[in-house]
Parts: sequence; structure tokens; C-alpha cells
Amino acid sequence: MTSETTPVSPLLAPARLAGHDLANRLVIAPMTRNRADADGTPTALMAEYYAQRATAGAIIAEASTPNAVGQTYPHITALHTDAHTEGWRRVTRAVRAAGGGPMFLQIQHGGRVGHPDTSGHTPIAPSPIPLPEPLHTPSGRQDAVVPREMTADDIRRTVADFAAAARRAVDAGFAGVEVHSANGYLLHQFLATGTNRRTDAYGGPVAHRIRFTTEVVDAVATAIGAHRTGLRISPGRAVNGVADTDADELYPALLEAVAGQDLAYLHLAFADPGQPLFARLRARWTGTLIANPVLPADRIPADGGRAAGERLLAAGADLIALGRPFLANPDLVHRLRTGAPVNAVRDRYAMYTGGATGYTDYPRLLPYG
Repeated sequence: MTSETTPVSPLLAPARLAGHDLANRLVIAPMTRNRADADGTPTALMAEYYAQRATAGAIIAEASTPNAVGQTYPHITALHTDAHTEGWRRVTRAVRAAGGGPMFLQIQHGGRVGHPDTSGHTPIAPSPIPLPEPLHTPSGRQDAVVPREMTADDIRRTVADFAAAARRAVDAGFAGVEVHSANGYLLHQFLATGTNRRTDAYGGPVAHRIRFTTEVVDAVATAIGAHRTGLRISPGRAVNGVADTDADELYPALLEAVAGQDLAYLHLAFADPGQPLFARLRARWTGTLIANPVLPADRIPADGGRAAGERLLAAGADLIALGRPFLANPDLVHRLRTGAPVNAVRDRYAMYTGGATGYTDYPRLLPYG
């Protein structure tokens, strides 16, 4: 099929994000791929990976931890030392050299999703409730440990660490950062009743459970500017043992609490335009909305996610974040433009095992570089 017979997708229309012109409405979603050095420093292989995918309108780079205790799994990126900053600077330079658009960096604290064998620290969380499933460590899968309940000082330090990581991200060449309050990690653990049993100002009613996320967002926006600050949420989606029991009340309240910041964007993970909550959040959020569609867990759709993305645009999203379609198709934009077939993910295990296999070795229809 050629571009002459393929209708132009609205996904390929130009757009703007936080003052930046985008060549298209496609955003690479943050995907943890365990390719950093053991200390969390991004590698040359990672710079190659992101540069290969520079034709996306924008890139949200994978989760980086703002401190050592926040580490989730082995070989996850971090951003709390000079070496981390310099490693990420090599990545942003490579993407710019390849003609890429703006890059944002997701900042993520694992909370209870962590292990002493990985981080060297006992995980911390809003309440001492362990992850209900084993997790990967340097010595293999192990049962989760009971996290230590965060004190008021822990909360203050963690908020400050998010702000410090955001400053490092801008210094490393990112257009901004994405505060990760989704997918069962620390901020989401504060939001959910099943993981937050606190009785202080950070637990109980919705107004208290959203406090930690809003404090992190405020601190990051103060540190680098609201126009450089995005927020990711995953309403109603059970991940890492965290389930929202009151999403219809919780997330509108959270958006109202941060509305005055005029943030760069809101990123909805697992967005479903058929759910009433999607329409409510879109109506409440007046800024840029990035939506990450629900795709089959076992495969990439034959259209590369085009139909799912277009449905979300029609429902009010501004930009569409895709993960695995970009992983397996570094030239996904070209394939969507021409109607060419898309690559499938060859080996799901290889996505997380390190090295070039299943990471930078996917075939391209256009030369790279």
C-alpha cells in the first residue's frame, strides 16, 4: 500500500505541546526497559534507541527515580547524581541530532514496588502494606518486603527529591518532566485506599489522599515552571496491586487541585473513550491531554494502534502516546503515513533483558541516521 492510497491520519497532523511545535500528534510513551547501568546511569545504547525513534512528535522518556530508595527494578534509570544527569544529556543530544522533537522525562518513585536487594534500602510507602506479588531483583524473583511507613520527614524529603530531579532533567536537556502518579507506584499508592491507611493529613478522605501528589506537582512546577511539568494518572486501572475504589470522586478532585498550575499536560494511561470518566476528565481538564490507548496485551494491532489513537483524538485527546508500537517500529510514523505493515514484538522477555536484542535491532523501512 502506498501513501497515495492511504488516507492521511489525524495522528500525523502537526500540533503543539508546552510551546513546542510537533511534527505529528504521536508521543512515545514512557517504557521501562532495564537498559541503564547498575547505578541508574543511562547508556549509549539508550541514546541510540531514542534517536532511532526521533520522528515521533514528542518523546516521554522512561521512568527515572529521584532518589535511591525509590528504585523499582534492576537497571532502571535514575536522576539524582551528576553521572545520571550526564547520561541523560547524551540521550537528549542524540535525539536533537536526529531531528527529534521535545523530550520529557518521567520521574517515578516506586514506593513499595522495590526490594532491598535492588536498592540497598527498605522500601517506603504511605502504609506498611507489601506488594502482593513477587518482583524482579538482581538475584531473581523474590517476595516483596513490608515497606516502612513514611514519616512526615520522609514525605518532605521525597517531595524535595522530585523537585531536584526535575531541575536535573532540565539541565540534561529535557523540555520538562512528567510526574508519575499512576500504575501503582508511590504517588498512586497515596491516592488509593487499599495502600493508604494513614490517619494524618495524607490519608482518609479524598482531599487528604491527593495531598502528596499535589505537593509533588507544586514543588516540581515551582522548581522548573508549570509549563515544563506534566502529570500522569491511570484512573480505575489496577496495576501493581493498586486499585482505585473511588476513581469517579478521586480524579476530578485531583485535577481541580492542580488546575491553577496551568501544567504542560495531563497524561491519561490506559485511556478508554467509552468510559464516562474519560469524558468527565476531558471536560474538566482545559489544557493539553495526552491519551495512552488500551491495546491488546499480547500483540501490536495490525494498524500499529492507529484506530485506537484516532478514536481518542475524536473523543477529545490532543496527543496520543504509544508504547510497544514504537518499541517494535522505530519508523512507526513512516509506516502509519504509508500504510506499510508493522513489526510485531518478537520476544516479550527480551524487552526487559538488556542489550540490543529486542531493543535497537528492529528492522526499519527507512535508513537511520
